[in-house]
Amino acid sequence: MTENASRTILLLNGPNLNLLGTREPEIYGRETLADVEALARSTAKSLGFELKVLQSNHEGVLLDAIHEARTTAAGIVINPGAFTHTSIALADAISGVELPAIEVHISNVHKREAFRHHSYISPVASSIIIGAGVNGYRLAVQQMAHLLGS
Repeated sequence: MTENASRTILLLNGPNLNLLGTREPEIYGRETLADVEALARSTAKSLGFELKVLQSNHEGVLLDAIHEARTTAAGIVINPGAFTHTSIALADAISGVELPAIEVHISNVHKREAFRHHSYISPVASSIIIGAGVNGYRLAVQQMAHLLGS
């Protein structure tokens, strides 16, 4: 890991999160992905960290980013979207890179459909933030800074 990597947090957003602000605003709110990224970036900056962001609707792109994080980031904040409930591959990648990872969900998935109650990511996450709205991203970045000893 490079010196800059030790002060970098990777923020990953999975499928459909590019639709924030317009997709089911009664569940996800009216803030856009750009709003979420700006909130997380300003939080990271206030704590002395840089934030690298990526949103993808493609599982393989997210996997590649997690693998790359081994040498470019100190930790990962991830909202895997629907991949939460389906992707053993993402769980294996998070486990394999041996970086702290925080799972974030805007809505309280446990108050929603039964299929959303199971996460393949939770068992390999250092922390989980669920149901705090987009403020969950701020909390996740703060928690990551805490985990990294900042």
